[in-house]
Amino acid sequence: MLAFIIRRLAQSVLVMLVVALIAFMVFRYVGDPIASMVGVDTRLEDQEIMRDRLGLNDPFYVQFLRFVGNAIQGQFGISYRLQQPVAQLIVERLPATIELAFASATIALVFGVVLGVYTALRPRSFSSGFIMSASLIGVSLPTFLIGIGLIYIFAVQLRWLPSFGRGGVIDLGWWRTGLLTESGLRSIILPAITLSLFQLTLIMRLVRAEMLEVLRTEYIRFARARGLTQRAINFGHALKNTLVPVITITGLQLGSVIAFAIVTETVFQWPGVGSLFINSVAVVDVPVMAAYLMFIALVFVVINLIVDILYYVVDPRLRVDGGGKGGH
Repeated sequence: MLAFIIRRLAQSVLVMLVVALIAFMVFRYVGDPIASMVGVDTRLEDQEIMRDRLGLNDPFYVQFLRFVGNAIQGQFGISYRLQQPVAQLIVERLPATIELAFASATIALVFGVVLGVYTALRPRSFSSGFIMSASLIGVSLPTFLIGIGLIYIFAVQLRWLPSFGRGGVIDLGWWRTGLLTESGLRSIILPAITLSLFQLTLIMRLVRAEMLEVLRTEYIRFARARGLTQRAINFGHALKNTLVPVITITGLQLGSVIAFAIVTETVFQWPGVGSLFINSVAVVDVPVMAAYLMFIALVFVVINLIVDILYYVVDPRLRVDGGGKGGH
């Protein structure tokens, strides 16, 4: 087990270094950040002074090593646009993104598993066919179109829910949450549903396919032969084995939710990290863009590491293979 974790940690460090290099190389040559920070009447001498102050005239490897060293310490420099520490900007907006991601992930996981099990146990029913057909919406329609449609129905026509913003928030130390206010809870409903639909559809179809496969196995037939109740077979045996691959997909989808919340945050003007990134792209705010990519890479690496460990714990075959090779 320890050797398994060490290998995964080493791989994670390598991935982070590669992502840092790619992000730095891409944004090192995207536009001129000085042009977005100064006016048209700024002298060339003043622009050169700003370049020296920001370290933009240093060699590439010097800038990259400085970026990596500062990133390890949680320092990503100063935003060219806002003239504030990038780490502070991310920390201020991180609670909004995390709350939106977890709300949408919860919706996707709960409804995905329930609907997946239901359609697997009743594969030929009309309701299952309707659910499977309707689920194509979550896969076919782009996120921004779903968000605009929900805004039109529930905010413009019915006026049940707000169409933008985070609503009222409460400070809990450095964490600002909107889940403890009525307006905050109402504001998160539409963006959470919008962000969850694709993941919900994916989880539902995965659970359904895995459940149908498990129900055809020999040990399920043996369980029926032993006289076990249908409920015990479906939920005590079939569902338990179905959830093993679902753990992997759900974990990775949580990372995807955080990474691809950009579109949803833009549509609903949600004050999260994704909207910060979009605004930074418009003005070529290199420190914020590079820090955001590093943040997303870190989220995927950490979640993937946790999923690997959970998979190792849940699936005894991995422990047997690891033991045979001296893996723990």
